[in-house]
Amino acid sequence: MPINYYIFLAVTLFCIGVTGVLTRRNAIIIFMCIELMLNAVNLLLVAFSKMHYQEMVKLNPTAGIDGQLFVFFIMVVAAAEVSVGLAIIVMMYRNTHSVDVNFLNRLKH
Repeated sequence: MPINYYIFLAVTLFCIGVTGVLTRRNAIIIFMCIELMLNAVNLLLVAFSKMHYQEMVKLNPTAGIDGQLFVFFIMVVAAAEVSVGLAIIVMMYRNTHSVDVNFLNRLKH
């Protein structure tokens, strides 16, 4: 399959994620949109790694999996982010009984 399809899908997913982060006020939805943007980047990394795999194997038999390794580490960091982020959202809900991000601005004063 041509790389253009992967690029178009990743750009579409990333734009949906950015739109969701900028327009929504629910902390859980914002969190899901950030994860969507991370997955769009992961898709591009794997697609480009797959595209250049044959060229890299000719030069070095152990090369060619760099994109997959980056995706693995990004997924590990994203899992840690999810656990910390959801803990913060749960504590915010316990204290304010709302997950609205605008409500947090009123807590400053």
